[in-house]
Formats: sequence, structure tokens, C-alpha cells
Amino acid sequence: MAVGLVFLALANFFVWREVFSLDSNLHVVFFDVGQGDAIFIETPQGHQVLIDGGPSGEVILDKLFDEMPFWDRTLDLIILTHPDYDHLRGLLDVLDRYKVEKILWTGVLRETKTFEEWLEKLGAEKEEGAEVFIAQKGQVVRAGDSQFYIFHPFESLEGELMEKSSNESSIVLKMAFGQNSFLFTGDITKKQEDAILVRSDFPVGPGAEVLKLPHHGSKTANSRAFLEVISPQIAVISCGKDNSYGHPHQEVLSNLAEFAITYLRTDQVGDVEVIADGNSFFINN
Repeated sequence: MAVGLVFLALANFFVWREVFSLDSNLHVVFFDVGQGDAIFIETPQGHQVLIDGGPSGEVILDKLFDEMPFWDRTLDLIILTHPDYDHLRGLLDVLDRYKVEKILWTGVLRETKTFEEWLEKLGAEKEEGAEVFIAQKGQVVRAGDSQFYIFHPFESLEGELMEKSSNESSIVLKMAFGQNSFLFTGDITKKQEDAILVRSDFPVGPGAEVLKLPHHGSKTANSRAFLEVISPQIAVISCGKDNSYGHPHQEVLSNLAEFAITYLRTDQVGDVEVIADGNSFFINN
């Protein structure tokens, strides 16, 4: 019964906003936050979703200020794909500045100061009325005409300790808006890519027009098989200029070229905004 109630809440928490139609287009902005991830989504009905917060609170707050009206201090949903510093740190400042209605994350544990701060703020958010959900495969979140399908993790990971990295626990979700589709992949590795391809039993498959490349273009992910199946028209690589990891790896860029996939790098072009109308999309840069 409890699971059903959670699913119902996830599926319908945006419904009340549908009367506030602001724009007929979907806006998805892949922020240039350096070596990290942060993605802002605004639906035609005005739902505002933030996936990850990058490694800097100052940077993510500046980005949100540019995208949202100065008087708007509410986010409908925050999704933390996994609690590593380059995805988590900026969210701490976001939680201080904005009222957040819903939070979706994996519940995995880390032994870091940043993660301890996250747990403290999460507790405070709950006390202030925010609803917190643990992600797992099969959940569907509806935001007006947009749907988010959770492909990974395959089961609840709540309470599991990740000692060195939580990359492999990353939430992977597909957003569908009419005929438009986006796949957000966190920092999964080839192991999770392969598993997702095998275990994708949603009515919709993982294929997408726009792909946020896993793990900043690392060669530990982005297999040829994964890219071939997802078959995106556009791939976005979120990475920092002259980063010490060598992201994106040349092998990955070669794979993209082999499948004629156009890619955009935030370290080269800055923020990448995709505007979609349910049938087609264009890049606004």
C-alpha cells in the first residue's frame, strides 16, 4: 500500500500547475558548471526541475538566477543522480536559497563532509514539508505533458554505503515530451549501460534524441553498443575546461563520430539549451 501511495504521489505531484501555461515549448538547459553536471528543465506548464547541482554553489545559483524570474524561489523537483561532489555540492546552496517541493535521490551513503551536510539539509527540508522519494526502476514521474521514466537503479539502494564513488548507483531517467526524448545518465559505467539495454522493459525504450553523455565522456562509459542503441541526434558532454581527468576521452569522441552523432561540449560552448515543441527541437546557443 505504501509503495502505491508513493508511486501515485510521484506520478501526480505536478498536476496542480497545469493551469499555468507559460510557454508551449519544453526547455532543457545543460549548464556549464565546470567539471560536473547540472541540468535545468522547465515544462510548458511551468514545472521546474533541477537534475544535479554541479561542484559550486555560487555557479549554480548564478545559473538559476539567469533562467528563473528573480521573484521565483521555488523548485518543483530536485533530482540528485548520485552523491559525488561534482553533482552534489551545488545543491546544498540551492536548498538554502530555494523552497523545494520534491526531492528524488537514491538514498546511498557516502562518508564525506559534503554528504553529511546533504543529510542535514535533507532532514531540514522534510521538516519544512518537502517530500523525499527513493528512486528505482519502474517509477514514472509526470509533469504535465512530460514524463520521466526511471531506468536505473534497478532496485532501492537506500542505506547502501559507497566508499570510493557512487557513480555506479546513478539515477538514469528518460524524459519524453510528445515525440521528443532526452536521456539523462549521471555517471554510470559500461556495466550499467549494458544492464540497462538488457533490462529495459518499459513501454518506452531507452533510445533518445538527446543524450547527456555518461560520466562526462569518460572511456569507462559510452560503449559503442550503448551509443548505437540510444542513437541520439545530439549528445551533450558536461565537462570542465582542461580538466585533470582527460574528459571527454578521444575513444569516446571517435565512437560518436563513427555513429555520426553530433556532440556539444559545455567546456567549449558553455550552456547548451535545447528547446522542444513535442515534434522537433533546436539548440539555442
